[in-house]
Amino acid sequence: MDIALAEFASPIGPVAIAVVGGDRLAALEFAGARELEPGLARRYGPCAARPARDPAGLATRLGAYFEGDLAAILPIETETGGTPFQRRVWALLKTIPCGTTTTYGALAARLGQPGAQRAVGLANNRNPVSIVIPCHRVVGSDGSLVGYGGGIDRKRWLLDHEGAAAGGGRLL
Repeated sequence: MDIALAEFASPIGPVAIAVVGGDRLAALEFAGARELEPGLARRYGPCAARPARDPAGLATRLGAYFEGDLAAILPIETETGGTPFQRRVWALLKTIPCGTTTTYGALAARLGQPGAQRAVGLANNRNPVSIVIPCHRVVGSDGSLVGYGGGIDRKRWLLDHEGAAAGGGRLL
């Protein structure tokens, strides 16, 4: 499988992306959070990762998001892999609008599995496409900022950027 890798600077640190199939975002990580290539090799087996400047224009779309065009990331197609449960959680995360937060318990209930908030949290933690699949929009049951692989400071920045300041945004 051909995988294009790109890096760019964001207001909250370097971002690395991996694009598969020419146009599907397979990974988005803050540099230093995890190495992309070992995770991609686990998902896809041996693969040829090659550097690219702006694969499928996705780095440009992400740059627009960071500059304030929050809708720029909405049409980005993803290729996440994962278990069926994880894919259900990640699909549900994409329905959380900008400026809105929800809780792990609320997501579990929307999945028809009340009480599965820990499983939802684990799926959130395994999200390979941060920001585009907006796991940062999930907060603790008391509205506190918890559990973001990119760090709580980045989570706070993203929520502020989207107009859902901690404790002050709309709860879905």
